Amino acid sequence: MTKIEKFPLEAILTGNIAPLGERNVPSGIKKSAVKGPLWLGANGFAGDHQADTRVHGGPEKAVHHYPRDHYADWKREIGDHPLLACPGAFGENLSTFGLNEETVALGDIFRLGEAVVEVSQGRQPCWKLNSRFAVGTMAYQVQKTGRTGWYYRVLQEGMVSSEDQLERIERPLPEWPLKRLWQILYVKTLDRGELEEMAALSKLPDGWRRYAQRRLASGRVEDWSRRLEGEKQN
Repeated sequence: MTKIEKFPLEAILTGNIAPLGERNVPSGIKKSAVKGPLWLGANGFAGDHQADTRVHGGPEKAVHHYPRDHYADWKREIGDHPLLACPGAFGENLSTFGLNEETVALGDIFRLGEAVVEVSQGRQPCWKLNSRFAVGTMAYQVQKTGRTGWYYRVLQEGMVSSEDQLERIERPLPEWPLKRLWQILYVKTLDRGELEEMAALSKLPDGWRRYAQRRLASGRVEDWSRRLEGEKQN
């Protein structure tokens, strides 16, 4: 039986769609702390919105968690940016201390208030972080450092408040910390053994398994430039 580990919430955050950056692109990345009680359903928290639902939100990305622990590293690297003064800089829904991509594994199950959530995938940073921080390489830096955060799918819906704790209650794949997946995607990009194991992971969303399958079939790594840099402007 897995030992139950408890992690107090630093904040629960939700946001509406608003213009982002110089191009005023619609985005839900700006989030604010809420106390609750708040309903957590299959597609995320009540009152939380995503502008581009092709790549954000949905059952496999219902909740985004970003470690508050990483903020100190970012302050050292990009300076004392005003966004780093409080949780929410990275568009996260959950903020905690004590969990990171090395200590959280694919398939880890947490109880949060009345709800139960399962780690579904790491975050693949996109160019909207560049606009959010007004740092042209921010998405690339998030990807390069592995300080990406992660997503949960919701196994059991329920009410949640900021006074609740995140309780890890099951750990079926301890050999698959999120850092290992990050290394396969961005460091050991054509390691066939690792890609074959990744492609066989039933806990991964189909999109992530397809990354491994395509690389195995083609021997090539997909182009990340559009995701990291956005559409080129004429």
